[in-house]
Order: sequence, then C-alpha cells, then structure tokens
Amino acid sequence: MSTTTCVVVWVSCGSKLEKITTTTHQKSVVKCSNNNNDNNKMRFTSIGSCSSSCALSSAAVAASVPSRSSEEKVYEVVLKQAALVREQRRRRIIEIDGDDDDDFMSNLDLLNAAYDRCGQVCAEYAKTFFLGTQLMTEERRKAIWAIYVWCRRTDELVDGPNASHITPTALDRWEQRLNDVFQGRPYDMFDAALSHTVSNYPVDIQPFKDMIEGMRMDLRKSRYNNFDELYLYCYYVAGTVGLMSVPVMGIAPDSKSSTETIYNAALALGIANQLTNILRDVGEDARRGRIYLPQDELAQAGLSEEDIFNGKVTDKWRNFMKGQIKRARIFFDEAEKGVSELNSASRWPVWASLLLYRQILDSIEANDYNNFTKRAYVGQAKKLLSLPAAYAKAFLGPQKLTKMIMR
Repeated sequence: MSTTTCVVVWVSCGSKLEKITTTTHQKSVVKCSNNNNDNNKMRFTSIGSCSSSCALSSAAVAASVPSRSSEEKVYEVVLKQAALVREQRRRRIIEIDGDDDDDFMSNLDLLNAAYDRCGQVCAEYAKTFFLGTQLMTEERRKAIWAIYVWCRRTDELVDGPNASHITPTALDRWEQRLNDVFQGRPYDMFDAALSHTVSNYPVDIQPFKDMIEGMRMDLRKSRYNNFDELYLYCYYVAGTVGLMSVPVMGIAPDSKSSTETIYNAALALGIANQLTNILRDVGEDARRGRIYLPQDELAQAGLSEEDIFNGKVTDKWRNFMKGQIKRARIFFDEAEKGVSELNSASRWPVWASLLLYRQILDSIEANDYNNFTKRAYVGQAKKLLSLPAAYAKAFLGPQKLTKMIMR
C-alpha cells in the first residue's frame, strides 16, 4: 500500500516510487554552528560507510505506556515539536566553511545542486504540490523539497522495487544514517539538503524516526485489530510528515491559535490522507494479503476477511464504507482548522492537497463503494479546477470566500 508521505504538506507520494541514487561523494564541507558544537561539520561521505551494527531503536511513541490510547501517545510527540518551535532550541546559523571565495562558492554550488535535485524529484512525482511550493520563499521551498525526498526514499524502502529485499536490519541502518544527517554528517547530496534544512529550522528528529518505525510495522504486521492500532500506523507513515513540515512552512504572525492546535491540525491532515489511501487501495492491498481496516469494525458490520478477499460489493460493505469515509472526513475537517494558521505563502500547497484528497473519497462513493476492482482517482480536469479553489482559500480564507460566494 502506498503511504502518504505525502503531501500532506504534507506530501502525497502516490503509488509509484522512484529509486533515487546518486554518484556524488565529494568531501566538501559545510560547517553548522550551534549551541552544542560549533565545530560540527557536514560532509558528503560514501553510502557504504553506514555502520551495520546499529541496534534496533524503538520509537518513543511505541515505548509509551500500553494502557494509554495511541492518540495520547502521539500527542506527546506533538507537544515536544510544538515546544521546539516556540523555544527555537534547534535554530542554527549556517556558515560556509572556506578560507577563500573559491571554496565558498564551491560548497554553495554543491548545496544548491542538492536542493535543485530535490526539486526535480518533487516536480516529477508531486506535480500539484510542487506548483504550490513556488509561492513559498526560496529558503522554505527548498527545505520542503528536501523533506519530501527523504520521506519518499523512506517509503520506497518497503514499497519500492527492492522492497522484497528489505530487512529490519536495513531499516536500522537507515535510522543510523538519519542520526548522522541530524548530526551534520550526510551520506549523499539528498542527505546534505536535509541536513542543511534541519540545521536551519526547529525540526525534531522524532517524527523522522517514527516514520521509519512505520516502515518496520509494514514488515511485520498486515492486520489491525482496532482503530487505535490503525491510528498509530497512520501517524507513523503519514501524520509524521505534518510534524516535519510545519516548522519549515511557518505559522502566520497574526495567528491566535496555539502552536499545539496547529500541529494537531497538521497531524490530522496526515491521518486523513492515509485513511483515504487505505480506503482507495482496499483491493490492491488484499491482493498482497494485507488488510488495513479495523478488524473489530469489520466484524461488527458482519464482514470477514474472506469477504475482503472475494471483493464483492454488498449492502454490508457499502454501510461499512460509509462509516469509514465519514471518519476520514472528520479528520479532514479537523485539518482545515490549522491550514489557515500557516504562513500565508505556505498555505496553497496544503489546501491543494487537502481538497484533492477529499475528492478521492467522493470518487469512492461515485464508484458505488467498489474499491476492490475500481481505483478511485481525481481526474485531470477536477485537479485543475481545485487549484484556483485552493489558492482562494489560501489567501482569502474559507470564511471570507464563503461570504463572497453567498453574495
């Protein structure tokens, strides 16, 4: 199943994932000065140098007290990231380490090339979102591209062409590599762009680690007993993207909402997008032996796994799907509360993502809830019509827009 790594931003990756490689291994240096270590250096190093002895690290969310709900556990991460933004504890000033102008320009050119390549990947696989990022400041736009590419590469580990060869050990190595990136030790040009990004913005590493934990879940788990379990999975693979992105996108200076409220809205958009992915891909997932639907709710609806694998649309299935779609829309409604609180230049791609993904739910309904053999999608014409609507919401706000329409 494809994950929403989304633009949510909130990035939607779609079902086709690119194998991203690079042959860039120059050992050019960019120095990041920060409160912890003014001599911390960011280097391009060989991918093969990643340690294989990395121990399996359990994400902080998963290690929480089992008696609490998944939403309570995830909220701890929200609070941590919100506090980080308020206090600007990870704010760093980026300096280029060079004794002369030639060294300065060489390092700067390498970093710009890394960001440009991230932009090319984003433009190829998330066209609508890429278009929306053009309204952001150059610095924010590049940073969002870097986060997008990291999310895509992570998703590709378990959902790409080499997914059958991925082991828990490989994910452990990927997490160790992430730690190195946050310490200013990138392995390739894409890592260098992300390392520069997280040194410039108050981005916490936990959502990134939690996304990797979501990939681990995909390796060992193909059923979810209840929505509490499914919620945690959706947070891992998609809700995390919102928490990564808000520090870069920025909060409007005149926002009256609390930072926690805005982060909760970003989280809700990721959950909504992933639930929509799940409902869209029921048939595709079933053919892979996977069911990303709450088992207890299926049973309450009088449905079994056999009904899913048989792929027959019945009244029981329609009624079940109506409830699932209603839940996804509730999360979309919650997400809307935070989009207008973002920095004005960052709202358009988020609104575009939200509006387009909501229409996938409409398409499922239009297909008479047949998500076994029919893939719900938003046609090109509807996509194009959504862009001006998203633009209007971004710069006028939903309430002002509604008043103008009603006049």
